[in-house]
Amino acid sequence: MIEPKLEVPAELRDLAAKTIDQAEKAFGMFFDAANKSISSIPNPGTEISKQALSLTEQNMKAAFEHARKLVHATDLQEAMRIQSEFLKSQFTNAGEHMRQITGGVMSAAKDASKGKF
Repeated sequence: MIEPKLEVPAELRDLAAKTIDQAEKAFGMFFDAANKSISSIPNPGTEISKQALSLTEQNMKAAFEHARKLVHATDLQEAMRIQSEFLKSQFTNAGEHMRQITGGVMSAAKDASKGKF
């Protein structure tokens, strides 16, 4: 069976791509401000907060890249393949992020018990 092509006008694809770029730029500005805010107020949770913000930023970058790929999908099968690959990578990344956060929390708890804060 022949998959129907996604008939999306080039102008709409361009508009979607520009919107993604603008949203990514806005999120970049947010992450810059958040990083500066976290760094300006040192406290026992600063490193964990920085780590959580970094992981969130990585997830957002992956989401924007995913959206860019979807904008250029030419048929439903390609769009589903792109979506499947994205979901697989997100599940893998989520597991890794949980390990990193857990390690950071355990390290902070260990330091706190030794009075390093």
